[in-house]
Amino acid sequence: MYRVFEALDELVTIVEEARGLPMTASCVVPRGDVLELLDDVRDALPGEVDDAQDVLDHRDQMIGDATEQATKTVADAQAHADQLVTSARSEAESMVASAQAEADRLVTDAHARAEQMITRAQDDAARIGQQAQEQAEALVTRARAEAERTVSAGRAAYDAAVADGQHEQARLVSQTEVVQAAHLESARILDAAAAESDRMRQECDTYVDATLASFEETLTGTLRTIGRGRTSLRTGGVAEYR
Repeated sequence: MYRVFEALDELVTIVEEARGLPMTASCVVPRGDVLELLDDVRDALPGEVDDAQDVLDHRDQMIGDATEQATKTVADAQAHADQLVTSARSEAESMVASAQAEADRLVTDAHARAEQMITRAQDDAARIGQQAQEQAEALVTRARAEAERTVSAGRAAYDAAVADGQHEQARLVSQTEVVQAAHLESARILDAAAAESDRMRQECDTYVDATLASFEETLTGTLRTIGRGRTSLRTGGVAEYR
């Protein structure tokens, strides 16, 4: 590259020292020397300059090719992006549909379990009610039997006392005080039998009432459980049964 600048300096010197032509701005230079210096300049120029000139000569074509390639690249990228968006949208819709189907299945299963639990609770309530009713009827039957037995025993005691009194009265017809005592004893025995019968009947009624109250509490708890199950079924949840 140094030879280029040296040859150019020599050409400037030749032109400056050349003999001028009269009445003109032209001058006479040695052709051979000038051509030799120009050849030196041409030989000294690097090949990259020539390549750069070729690039400049084909600049428009290269710019057009680059623009076309860039346009094609952008179009391919846009098509690929559209494909990715379409695929992602399709996958998202599939996932949403699967999630919705799973949610519907879970809700259906929850409703079915709630229905089963309510059915079992109703069956248990009916069974408990039947058992309680049978127990209550059995208790009432036993209480009535016991009351009737007590009344019968009281009547038998009364009849025996009356018979004894009558016998004693016949034997002691002349003894007024003894007869009065027999009457009083008979009345006392009868009153005692009636009081015992009333006491046993009251105890029986108390026992039956306590049993029915316990049964009522059990039924109330069962009805609350059924109510919670129905409420949960209407609201779409699952109730906790205790």
